[in-house]
Amino acid sequence: MSKKFVLLSLSGIFFFFSFVFFSYLVDKDHLDRIDFDTTVRLQDNISRRFDDIFSIFSLMGSFEVMIVVLIVLFVVLRKFIAGTIAIFLFGMFHIIELYGKNFVDHFPPPEFLLRTKRFLEFPQFHVRAEFSYPSGHSGRTMFISAVIIVIVLFSKRLSLPVKAGIIAGVFGFDTVMLISRIYLGEHWATDVIGGALLGLSLGLTASAFVLLKINFKKASAAKN
Repeated sequence: MSKKFVLLSLSGIFFFFSFVFFSYLVDKDHLDRIDFDTTVRLQDNISRRFDDIFSIFSLMGSFEVMIVVLIVLFVVLRKFIAGTIAIFLFGMFHIIELYGKNFVDHFPPPEFLLRTKRFLEFPQFHVRAEFSYPSGHSGRTMFISAVIIVIVLFSKRLSLPVKAGIIAGVFGFDTVMLISRIYLGEHWATDVIGGALLGLSLGLTASAFVLLKINFKKASAAKN
């Protein structure tokens, strides 16, 4: 078992327990004031001209789009075992998300803060729950971002400038996605942070199996 696999697995466990602890703080209403202040400040300082752009990110972060991206990623890389594990963990994320949205006492932002423009809906997959914690969009984004960044970092085919460009692009996408959730009034900041922690924990765990599969290939080649 490689050191990279252990490191990524332990990192995933660390972020998962961070998510559990953070969820406790949210459930006990310790961060409500920060939530409201953050939303108001973002909406006061970002022009309404960005409503359409941020709303497009709502579509891009949907379950349907993200699961297609995840499947295509592993098909292109021809990592079918790791891909199966990643899809399983991606599904686990949504089970935990549903649990949080039904049992963590955290209401979504009021309607007067909502700025999302609906371009396209997938009602059959839309999660309807009384509470808003954690954010599915931020979790899905961080899950796939973790997988992509780990693959890019440990790739021997990509040059350093290409790696830097891809990682910078991923970070830029993540930043806009997470901010859009709060600015549009879809979620509170704590919803976004909680979703990001959960998505990151499971994404890093999935990434560990991507590298483990690579090491299996190397071991097999060495024996031959």
